[in-house]
Amino acid sequence: MAAPSGPVPALVEAVRRVVLGDPNAVRLTVAAFVAGGHVLFEDAPGTGKTVLCKALAAALGGTFGRVQGTTDLLPSDVTGVSVFDMDAKTWDFRRGPIFNEIVLVDEINRATPRTQSALLEAMAEQQVTVDGSTHPLPEPFLVVATQNPAGDLGTFPLVAGQRDRFMVSLSLGQPGRAAEHQLVRGHGGAALLGDVRPVASAQQWIEVRNRLDQVHLADAVLTYGLDVIDAVRARLGDTSLISTRAVLATMRLARAHAVVSGRGHVSPDDIQAIAAGALAHRLIDRTNGDLAAARHLVFEAGSRVPVPPPS
Repeated sequence: MAAPSGPVPALVEAVRRVVLGDPNAVRLTVAAFVAGGHVLFEDAPGTGKTVLCKALAAALGGTFGRVQGTTDLLPSDVTGVSVFDMDAKTWDFRRGPIFNEIVLVDEINRATPRTQSALLEAMAEQQVTVDGSTHPLPEPFLVVATQNPAGDLGTFPLVAGQRDRFMVSLSLGQPGRAAEHQLVRGHGGAALLGDVRPVASAQQWIEVRNRLDQVHLADAVLTYGLDVIDAVRARLGDTSLISTRAVLATMRLARAHAVVSGRGHVSPDDIQAIAAGALAHRLIDRTNGDLAAARHLVFEAGSRVPVPPPS
């Protein structure tokens, strides 16, 4: 696959002009979108996650929906509900916020397990079923969920199988002083959202996703990626924490990161760039819920794996 010169680099640039947080988090969010995955953020409030999602939706030319996780949030508040039309004597389906191209689920770990399950089922199946009728979700489609740090009162932590549905976990982090200076001056953040224009059509994004398997993945680089994953498994002494589904998602994310980087082939740099984000959230049962510790574990284990020479 030739190095992309069109919509993907333009998408990254459009979002980065607005979001002044960690540029690597922006790149990995776009990579997850290209790969058809979903993103889990663990961050303090006010770091720019909502702005990121709105900027992404605007640059994609898609719609944006938001779900606020609370203990009284019902599955139907997310997916939608059937309402009887007295005049027409028919049932009408009123779509919930999940029926948007970009959906932000804020504080997912404040929603009850029942509501979490409804959301994650929709993510996995890209459809919802209400009263026996199946309704497809839009395409392309991306869920960005945020959660409070482990230990927050009143939270319902996602279990391992639910976390496994997210392709990558990220943190925007606190913007630095220079970024805050620009935000105060109106040179970034929500003030610039109105300037974001679509960089490609929905059909073009679908084609980008469909071509992802054409990104070349050499045997040596694939072996390196699998060696990194096995090194993390060995460090934990448990192969079950990183499922085969996680392995497939990780290598697909590596291909997408290559596209984001303007290349038609996967390099060891792509594996290194995505490993912690792709794996850490699957390991936190072994780090007392500490995502930063899990990221460090992945980095430490992966750094001991020999890097293949350039082909």
